[in-house]
Amino acid sequence: MSLFEPAPSPWPARALGVLRILAGLLFVTFGTMKLFNYPHLPPGQPPIPLFSEAGLGGILETFGGLAIVLGLFTRPVAFVLAGEMAVAYFQFHAPQGFFPSENMGAPAVLYCFLFLYLVFAGAGSFSLDARIARARRDR
Repeated sequence: MSLFEPAPSPWPARALGVLRILAGLLFVTFGTMKLFNYPHLPPGQPPIPLFSEAGLGGILETFGGLAIVLGLFTRPVAFVLAGEMAVAYFQFHAPQGFFPSENMGAPAVLYCFLFLYLVFAGAGSFSLDARIARARRDR
């Protein structure tokens, strides 16, 4: 393998699968923090009401993150989550300052573009989407 050539199959799909699973697991923790206060909210932050914009974000992050981990309906779920992260950035972080490093919005930007990548790349290996596609192809 050359430094300037793509990795041979099946390694890119496997790496994509690992990236998807790890990102999904980390993303779920943002949702469970909002819904169940686990891990704990930052000190001084009041509990988040379920029927609020942040509560909706917690639902999307928890259940959308689980779908990403499982690789189930990855493309449409990733599209919705990319949109959620774009809204979160421009609504909550951008008013605090221009640069993501100063407005604490870097995770929102990274998740937005990671999910946008998943919209086009798909789930990769180790996913229910791949298993469903294989079963449909074998039929």
